[in-house]
Amino acid sequence: MSNLIEIAGVTHAYRTDTGPLPVLRDLDIAVPEAAFCAVVGPSGCGKSTLTKLIAGLMLPDSGSVRLHGEDVRSPRKTVGMAFQNPVLLEWRTVLKNVLLPLEIVGAKGMSRGQQIERAESLLHLVGLEGFEEKRPSELSGGMRQRASLCRALVHHPEVLILDEPFGALDAFTREDLWQIMHVLRKEERFTTLLITHDLREAVFLADQVVVMSGRPGTAQHVMNVPLGAERTLDDLYTSEATAMLAELRHQIQIAQGRSESEVA
Repeated sequence: MSNLIEIAGVTHAYRTDTGPLPVLRDLDIAVPEAAFCAVVGPSGCGKSTLTKLIAGLMLPDSGSVRLHGEDVRSPRKTVGMAFQNPVLLEWRTVLKNVLLPLEIVGAKGMSRGQQIERAESLLHLVGLEGFEEKRPSELSGGMRQRASLCRALVHHPEVLILDEPFGALDAFTREDLWQIMHVLRKEERFTTLLITHDLREAVFLADQVVVMSGRPGTAQHVMNVPLGAERTLDDLYTSEATAMLAELRHQIQIAQGRSESEVA
């Protein structure tokens, strides 16, 4: 399977009053088409910078960011994004919030009726059927995040970027949305890059997990997750998942600057 996302030798620094602040250094990440990659690492290691580079919201100082072999040099219509804060517009209904990307990036020849049908089908997939005419303030936090996922997918993006979208939710709601993500992956074809601090979330959702080092971030460790496509929460309590979580915790401790002897 070919790689849809290719990050090769990416180095980037922010300009500050006191000089350059390096955030990424010689970063290499490859994500196959239709795969799910989770990126974890200590705070400040450049994870959110990575999402902006893939979306074309900024350019790296050096190295390349490619989608389907094409350099990303500007914002891409083929990328959908969801964040920790759903940022739904209160003056629009849930349905109209979901339809917003089609109004901005275009509807690919879809009639208005087809656009509404597309949005409604996604809302049905995530369990929001019947809430189309509600306002965001009438929804719970988990329901708003479901609507945000629908909005990110409504224009059929080839890449879905998730920047800690479940981080502010309670544990039960978070696990419910993990399972919703598996439903969406089964029904919709997209390649995903997830930024998260939750190692259980990374193992449950991803095909591969990239552990980034401390700033400036680079790919310190890559772990393949062989749990298969049909996962349940019980899979997180198997010896296989326990071993993977232990290895990821070990790698995170190293990324935080602890020596091998301290971690051991």
